[in-house]
Amino acid sequence: MMIYLVLLFPVVGYGLYRLLRYFLDKRTQQRRENLIAESFPEAWRQWLIADFPLYQKLPVDLQLKLEGHIKVFVDEKVFVGCAGFEITDEVKVLIAAQACILILNTGDDYFPGFETILVYPETYVASETHQEGVLHTNTVSARAGESWHRGPVIVAWDQVVRGAQDERDGHNVVMHEFAHKLDEQNHRMDGLPVLADRSQYKSWAEVLSKEYERLCHHHDDVIDAYGATSAAEFFAVVTETFFEKPAQLKKKHPELYQQFRLYYQLDPVLWQ
Repeated sequence: MMIYLVLLFPVVGYGLYRLLRYFLDKRTQQRRENLIAESFPEAWRQWLIADFPLYQKLPVDLQLKLEGHIKVFVDEKVFVGCAGFEITDEVKVLIAAQACILILNTGDDYFPGFETILVYPETYVASETHQEGVLHTNTVSARAGESWHRGPVIVAWDQVVRGAQDERDGHNVVMHEFAHKLDEQNHRMDGLPVLADRSQYKSWAEVLSKEYERLCHHHDDVIDAYGATSAAEFFAVVTETFFEKPAQLKKKHPELYQQFRLYYQLDPVLWQ
């Protein structure tokens, strides 16, 4: 009898965990639906109109969907000012809008696995340690943003604004860093996010491997050279390009554009 009870405890415990998880997920979903149903603050909309031209290019249905995502994102993420920077609603909304463009149609769970966004007033300096054998080298570098694996996203506010206001230069620090968050959902930052259908993985690997190798060995006037740093950076850089220079990307790299169109379930060329 004791043996059966010992064997039964893990089963019961797992069942209770699944039941609790179900009710928590239902409560989260209900809270999100309530937030989305609330009216979008007019001040927030005016900030988007003033500083995020891409918002106005969206069809009305996608504008409304983005507004709903922004409300949930602002409610769930924790914004922390660094180096004396003050977090305001405008800061939250502008960051949320650029991040949530990435999940407009994917049904993503609002970038799970982390909640904190650190915001510096301007480009900041970070230290790095490089190891080669027994030698350790410490260096410092200026950064516009970074994404820590299973940790916070860090951005410089001046670069956030610059990326938002110029929607055609192919550079957007918020999109870049949150693309890393999508990438890490398969537990690694390797340029291979979780795809909607298993059948997509083969073509994704073939196309992105070919395009990444091409960028590593040849100059490209559409995709920034920083994308050749690693497969993870390639995914993040092409994400910026996909949303900000879609026509150029589609013309010069049609297969790559198609893979990102399928992944994000969006076609930004139509917004132009």
